[in-house]
Amino acid sequence: MTQPTRTTASVDTSLSKETSSKFKRRFMLRLVAVFIGGMFLDGYILGIIGPVTGLMRSDLQLDALSLGMIAAGPLVGIFVGSPLAGWATDKFGRKPMFLVDMGLFLVASGAQFFVTSGDGAVIQLAIIRFFMGVAIGGEYAIGGPLLSEFSPPKLRGRLLGLTLIAWYVGFMMAFIIGTLLHDAGTPWRLVIGTSTILAFVLFLARLGLPESPSWLITKGRREEALAIARRYVESPQMHNSITEEIDLRMIQEAQAAQSSTKIKGASFGMLFSRQYWRTTLFTAGFWFCAVTPYFAIATFADEVLNQFGFGGGWAGGVGLSALAAAGVVITVVLIDKLGRRILTVPGQWLCAGILLIIGVWANAPAILVLVLFLAFSFFNAGYTTMTQVYPAELFPGHLRGIGMGFAAAFSRIGAALGTFALPWAISNIGLGPSMVVAAAVAFLGAVLSQWLAPETKGRTLAEISEDFSH
Repeated sequence: MTQPTRTTASVDTSLSKETSSKFKRRFMLRLVAVFIGGMFLDGYILGIIGPVTGLMRSDLQLDALSLGMIAAGPLVGIFVGSPLAGWATDKFGRKPMFLVDMGLFLVASGAQFFVTSGDGAVIQLAIIRFFMGVAIGGEYAIGGPLLSEFSPPKLRGRLLGLTLIAWYVGFMMAFIIGTLLHDAGTPWRLVIGTSTILAFVLFLARLGLPESPSWLITKGRREEALAIARRYVESPQMHNSITEEIDLRMIQEAQAAQSSTKIKGASFGMLFSRQYWRTTLFTAGFWFCAVTPYFAIATFADEVLNQFGFGGGWAGGVGLSALAAAGVVITVVLIDKLGRRILTVPGQWLCAGILLIIGVWANAPAILVLVLFLAFSFFNAGYTTMTQVYPAELFPGHLRGIGMGFAAAFSRIGAALGTFALPWAISNIGLGPSMVVAAAVAFLGAVLSQWLAPETKGRTLAEISEDFSH
């Protein structure tokens, strides 16, 4: 009779340890680490190809078109993967899709080791890196909602902003590691395949993560949501947020029952409904206008830096990314103190003005152009941090994945325009007018944010989505 008593006590002790503050803090650190690791990996795979481009061109006899196909593969993949993963994560859950996404990344990254030489190499690499881009897009649409739904309101902006720092650090580390391995004579397949190591570690780290309580609420599984919150969430604010989402969902279901309609699952059409069109317009439009001038001005920046002997090499590959990363770091430090709106709107107006000056002042001193460019890089990176925050906060739980996925996909159109259209524009309309066009895009983003950007500091997700959807 004494043995069962000891067993019960042992079980009680185990449960107590699993619901302790220390256990909950470890879980939150793990969740933040695996998501930040995913964004680090995203930046890494986009940056690792640069240092070995020469080796690939020589080994595979690549022309400009073939090299462009390989480089563009991830961008196309992100455009496809973001909305697709967003739809899937709202339908099937954050937990399974978070693991499936990294599994796809692991398989695709590992496939780079086995690319053959010959005529089929370009197609192989383009397809492989396309699927890696699909996985990158999935990180935006799955990880962002998952992290926001577990984050305490008072820390949510900071935690989401850290992901962009991780992206810049990943891009810089890829350049550093790729250059060192290249200088050591490492084959290019091994260099670009180094992402497989981190993908494997992150895949293992994601095993056993719980489902999001907010997603469970959207499926009517309220008791499971509360059980997970009690076990994993330490913040009283987070418990209140989950309770508010349950109450809000019950009100929505009651209203739907009275009008003889049903609460439907996530769909792309719902993003443009009367209730949510403002959320979609702001998040997608803001993200588009933030990244389009950045990719355009990055091309112009290399020409400026070359005039001062800084273009290319370590200064170009690491220095500029470090400057942008500094803008993100400062924003992350201040975001939960000053708020979102003040760190979003003024910076956009400032960057629009900077680009306009560069565009219309044809004979500006080179040093002034350089200073203006550096200022643009810093402030643009600051408000671009909000592209990781606003979409994850503003969409309601049942649309959070598909909404963030759509916004990320729409932003890739801007990235492509900035990357590929600027050389044509410079050749056909000139450098000055091209910068005026970039200023117009930044100006449009500033107008949009001045009109729609809300203040969400310290508020629960239920409060935010309820206010912004009416």
